[in-house]
Formats: sequence, C-alpha cells, structure tokens
Amino acid sequence: QVQLVESGGGSVQAGGSLRLSCEYSEYTYNTKCVTWYRQVPGKEREGVAAIYIGGRGIYYADSVEGRFNISQDNAKNTVYLQMTRLDFEDSAMYYCGAGPRCRYWYREREFNVWGQGTQVTVSS
Repeated sequence: QVQLVESGGGSVQAGGSLRLSCEYSEYTYNTKCVTWYRQVPGKEREGVAAIYIGGRGIYYADSVEGRFNISQDNAKNTVYLQMTRLDFEDSAMYYCGAGPRCRYWYREREFNVWGQGTQVTVSS
C-alpha cells in the first residue's frame, strides 16, 4: 500500500511563500500522477496542481497559475508545491494525492491514495 506524507505547512503573512513536500513510499502504478488538493471547512476539496512522475505533464488550477509551482525530485520520491504571493484565500488544509493518471486530475475520484494533510494559514 502506497503511503503519502505531507510536510511544510505553517503560518505565513499575505504575500509570503511556503513550500510543501509530499513524500511517497514507492513508485508504482498508483503514483504515476501526484496531485495537491486543498480544503477549507464546509467546502469541497479542490484541485490545486498535479504532475506526472518522471514525465512532462504539469497542471494548475486557474486560481494558482503563475503563483504556485509543482516539481519533483525522483531520487527522493518527493513532489513539492512551491507557493508564492500567498493570500488569505489560500488558507486551507493541503492534501497530497496519488493515482495512475493526471488526465482528469481535477476530479478527486481519480486519486485513490491520500496523505493526512498539512495546514496552511495565511494572515493579513
């Protein structure tokens, strides 16, 4: 069973930056695509970004395009989410997910493995 562990969350002032990390236990069919989703209380989880492990496909939600950057370090089995120019609306619990493909990365059901989440809080 693949496991995902997120880290790097915390509190930051608006305009600041944070880098989240998602370490996956092994590369398998179910970790061909790694994604970041976020959720605030009372709302559905929404996709932020996704990346093909070892491939070229990278995807972003419109709300973070140009501010967030997803990248990978295959030697460390880790996917990063570099977040810049953070604002209050970026405050959420951020989850790392994995699945066999990124084609429909904006659909939560495409991912069958999730981490425990890491909290990001942006203050003014």
